[in-house]
Amino acid sequence: MRQILLIEDNEHSARIVAKVLGKSGFAVQIAKTGEDGLMRAMAGQPDLILIDLGLPDIDGQTVISIMRQQDKLDGVPLLAFTAWPQDTAREMAMAYGCDGVISKPVATALLVQQINEHLKPEQSDDDVSP
Repeated sequence: MRQILLIEDNEHSARIVAKVLGKSGFAVQIAKTGEDGLMRAMAGQPDLILIDLGLPDIDGQTVISIMRQQDKLDGVPLLAFTAWPQDTAREMAMAYGCDGVISKPVATALLVQQINEHLKPEQSDDDVSP
């Protein structure tokens, strides 16, 4: 099961995203602060991190730049999750090392597709060499 770490302080948004992704077979872990998100990212091995840019303790840009310095998180897609105007959000997200942006309010019909576009294909047991 693919692991998604959602760093989002808005409980309503977090619940919607977790519900939509959960129905599509993802395991979603929610962190409500940047500090909690950093700890969860380092403790686990998420396949993708979805991060709000406006967090209550540490802004999302700082969290992203810290994550990008962690060898353990090399190759883990980071997507900004924000209500900022799309052009501004894209510029900011790319400047801080994000792999993409998902806008709020989230388009639930497109969310799984947007997530899948950034995930690496899963390796099956048949792909493993003896």
